[in-house]
Amino acid sequence: MDAHIRKVYVPMTETGFYILLCLQEPNHGYGIVQRVKEITEGEIVLSPGTMYGSLSKMEKDGLIRFVREEEKRKIYRITDLGDVVLQLELKRIQRLYRNAKEMSQ
Repeated sequence: MDAHIRKVYVPMTETGFYILLCLQEPNHGYGIVQRVKEITEGEIVLSPGTMYGSLSKMEKDGLIRFVREEEKRKIYRITDLGDVVLQLELKRIQRLYRNAKEMSQ
């Protein structure tokens, strides 16, 4: 992973995290918005501007790739690089949780 990717994506924004998490299965922007709303029980609602700007940037940076178009919707999927970044973020979140739990005992 090059320095640019590490600098921009580690640590990740919630938007970036949820996009990569959701794109472990092929999906489109609106589908991601709906899935994030569902799994966060409405606590996080991604705006279209944020979503599509992030998708474009992540595609350019090689974290996701365009798979196909269905009914005028672009379907994306996480790449191997995107998975590496997602796994780094998951480890970071687990460490934060573990540290917080240890400190509050």
